[in-house]
Amino acid sequence: MEPFDRVLVAVDGSEESTRAVEYAVAVADTYDAAVHVVYVLGESVADNYESEGYAETAEELAAERGVEIEASTVSGFSKNRLSQHPGSVVLDTAEEVGADFLVVPREPQTGTRAAVLEKTAEYVLRYASQPVLSV
Repeated sequence: MEPFDRVLVAVDGSEESTRAVEYAVAVADTYDAAVHVVYVLGESVADNYESEGYAETAEELAAERGVEIEASTVSGFSKNRLSQHPGSVVLDTAEEVGADFLVVPREPQTGTRAAVLEKTAEYVLRYASQPVLSV
């Protein structure tokens, strides 16, 4: 198996996202790769504030294993582009950052607010050109 240089993990702040980050960090640690965490925003403006706090959580998980980490935030939806949805922005971000391995949460989402990545894993699994770990 080819080694990976950059692992992309899609998150939305849910507990399932934290689990996905843990897996991404483990894969990155195994292959001496970096991790890029992409927080996919929902339609609520409040999601942007939550993404800032979540980056700290991801940084702490990566620091425990000495894994390099970057973070970005993208909008999962657009009023101007009907084709923009969480799955497409995850794949677009993977291409932009040069990710060669993807991790996405697939478990049913918990919590009271609607999770953005709830149905993204199936889309990413179907259309990604990189290997995907769905957790």
